Amino acid sequence: MQSILPEQLASPLPAALHELPPPDEAARAHMQRLHALVVAEMQAEGFMSFARFMELALYAPGLGYYAAGTAKFGAGGDYVTAPELSPLFGAAVAQQVAQCVTSETDTVIELGAGTGRMAADILRELERLERLPRSYQIIELSPELRARQHATLRGCAPALCDRVQWLERLPERIRGVVIGNEVLDALPVALVGTSGGRIAELGVTFDAATQRFSWARRDATGELLAAARELSLPDEYTTEVHLAARGLVRTIGAVLEHGIALFIDYGFPRHEYYHPQRSSGTLMCHYRHHSHGDPLCLVGLQDITSHLDFTALADAAADVGLSTLGYATQAHFLMGCGILDRLCAYDPQDAATYARVCAGVQPLLSPAEMGELFKVIAFGRGIDGPLLGFRSGNRVGRL
Repeated sequence: MQSILPEQLASPLPAALHELPPPDEAARAHMQRLHALVVAEMQAEGFMSFARFMELALYAPGLGYYAAGTAKFGAGGDYVTAPELSPLFGAAVAQQVAQCVTSETDTVIELGAGTGRMAADILRELERLERLPRSYQIIELSPELRARQHATLRGCAPALCDRVQWLERLPERIRGVVIGNEVLDALPVALVGTSGGRIAELGVTFDAATQRFSWARRDATGELLAAARELSLPDEYTTEVHLAARGLVRTIGAVLEHGIALFIDYGFPRHEYYHPQRSSGTLMCHYRHHSHGDPLCLVGLQDITSHLDFTALADAAADVGLSTLGYATQAHFLMGCGILDRLCAYDPQDAATYARVCAGVQPLLSPAEMGELFKVIAFGRGIDGPLLGFRSGNRVGRL
């Protein structure tokens, strides 16, 4: 991934951005409204941390990328997630859920359910296994996404809709399973840069002359400085620190009395993430199935993501008494949960159906696509015995 350095972003838009599909008039008007909101806060505060800029770009009420009503997922959106590729993804995850759902831990909570496709696939598989939870709860702040999730469930699993509840925050006590698929990568990240032995926090300012956002720096302080020092970063190095993701893991751990938290996302263990050659970090933007490295343009119209430091997540879990029960590639996890067994249930003689199902599963398992880059990590409390998805290929020792 070729990231754009802060010094480059202060200049006119990179040439690569001129190859992106241009936003239409309505999208431009939407972007201008969010632009004005960001500039107003920026001018009041002077310096805006990148974490705050990313938070507004993604989650500003009614204007941020995830808070507005445009399509995000699938062919008509900006990117495709695993549940959109194959229903066997959710069915495999359901196998892991079924292992942990008991009469004492009978709640499943999904964080940010996207279109609702994975929820529908999990519920249908749990029904087939006769392991339905008492309640399937979706934490979703976006009214537009809630409506899409409800429509998906009503269309794909109408008999199971009554088990689904939508919440705006985590319950005070959880006994069951928490699932997050491509959730942590969408949380705001702090950016730091090293130079001359000093650690700076990267932020954003507004250049009135060019009418563009540009980068700024100030000395890192407090929790961010402490976290960056732990990484022993090389000099002249720009990267992300995942304070919000760590915070969410700690928050879940504080209320998880018994059960597991399962996260599926892309990233690396710390020693790979902060490799000397990854000197520009992993920040990436997605817009209409194009990827680029400039988060300061198309504000509110594009997704902004970062890979995850899974070692930091495991440390955060340990801070609140959770055990790291498993860490594996997505391919190993899905195969451990029986995705190939489900694939074999399809009749190869029905060539059209079999080819379609195989085409959906292939990118989930291929090391050249999602199989290796995406990882699955599980934290738990009160869980005995190995988890189904980590029976082989468990890389906990590499964190």
